[in-house]
Amino acid sequence: MTKEPAATADQRRSQLLRGVLDLCLLSLIAERPRYGFEFAQALADGGLDLVSDGSIYPLLARMERAGLISSYRAPSPSGGAPRKYYRLTGAGRAELSGGRGDWRSFAGSVGRILGVGTSEGEAAP
Repeated sequence: MTKEPAATADQRRSQLLRGVLDLCLLSLIAERPRYGFEFAQALADGGLDLVSDGSIYPLLARMERAGLISSYRAPSPSGGAPRKYYRLTGAGRAELSGGRGDWRSFAGSVGRILGVGTSEGEAAP
């Protein structure tokens, strides 16, 4: 029996992000309506540069079908084609609020478990 190699840091980050990307997008939309390219830029600015457009657009479409967000078209400030902007619906605000609570609880639990066996100033094995 052979052991599989340990996940690389990027693979682990990608897997962790997959479960919360929808909440990240909802949170960004809650700040202000956004169009597609702005999501990838805002995520990268926040340290989540692993996210590609190929992950964002299908998720936006699913969230729109679920009634969490709505979209509208507005002229581009640069004079190009109109841009598709997304904004939260009431259901999206409720989903974001509940998701934030779920995240805090989950992150706290994981943090406690990962901190077991370490003391301040001591590196974990």
